[in-house]
Amino acid sequence: MTRVEVAVVGAGPAGLCAAVAAAGQGARVLVLDDAHHPGGQLTKQTHKFFGSRRQRAGTRGIELAGVLAGEAREQGVEFWPASTALGYYPADGVLTVDRGGRFLKVRPDALVIATGASERMLAFPGNDLPGVYGAGAVQTLMNVYGVRPGRRVLMVGAGNIGLIVSYQLVQAGVEVAAVVEAAPRIGGYAVHASKLRRLGVPILVSHSVKAAYGSPAVEMASIWQLDERWEGVAGSERRLSCDAIGLAVGLSPLTDLLWQAGCAMRYVAELGGHVPVRDEVGETSVPGVYVAGDAGGVEEASSAMATGRLAGLGASRRLGYAAGYEEAVEETRADLAALRQGPTAGKIRRGLQLLREGAG
Repeated sequence: MTRVEVAVVGAGPAGLCAAVAAAGQGARVLVLDDAHHPGGQLTKQTHKFFGSRRQRAGTRGIELAGVLAGEAREQGVEFWPASTALGYYPADGVLTVDRGGRFLKVRPDALVIATGASERMLAFPGNDLPGVYGAGAVQTLMNVYGVRPGRRVLMVGAGNIGLIVSYQLVQAGVEVAAVVEAAPRIGGYAVHASKLRRLGVPILVSHSVKAAYGSPAVEMASIWQLDERWEGVAGSERRLSCDAIGLAVGLSPLTDLLWQAGCAMRYVAELGGHVPVRDEVGETSVPGVYVAGDAGGVEEASSAMATGRLAGLGASRRLGYAAGYEEAVEETRADLAALRQGPTAGKIRRGLQLLREGAG
């Protein structure tokens, strides 16, 4: 049995910031992640971040992963890479872990769950053909392994992920046939859409993919226009030649450990699905169990870092490490409020309000 003051599950931006905050207060912290290197989604993000100076605006994700991991190590944080959290048992406060094939038990005094989110898929004929990827998988192939997913790609979804990955495809020498978005307007930042349009990539709103064709892999896709009821308009079908389709159609919080811990959960569509009820520093209805990042509601990485810092501060304060706590929380909450301003964050604000009110 390994005893530790604070255990953090997930070494993405939220988990790393939680670890830095808790260790900076004096707590002994263990971070475990199923990947071989810390950073989570940051390890494949080559674009620069927006946000405040404290949230590393202007830094590329691939650089930020190393910066945050380095800060954690300087604070004495222990890392368990290639380690999967198998379950959490609240009756005795034990977290079970598969570490390189060894079954281990960890008993933390406080637990931060920063497990992130998983990609959603889209149902259409041919969606099981080789060449149909989640946008995150496209990003992993290109930016982690240096492999182009295809020569001509159709991107489905014009949120920030779909727009950014489409731009990175063009940078890698891949032609983007089009970006289609089911909503009547793009969901991502205008600056990302503008870069694509300047490169001649068409962005078609109120459109979606109807089907994919090919044998043994994707060779073509049909798209069509959607009406105000989000139904396909007969006669609007158009076929596009492509050998890959990227699906950037949203993320769902990974909440298995939160459910198992017995946390009170609510379904809030604006936050991506079921999320835990929590207080201002991320403590759930189960004392000593905190949530940070996309596991508590899908947002941008900058917001994930701020929620991670809050969870780390809350977890360490619970253990008696409270020096400068109020000031640090106030500062971080101000950063988070600023990040959640603007029209593109309206959905997040509505979702958090619903969560606080107990609706959904």
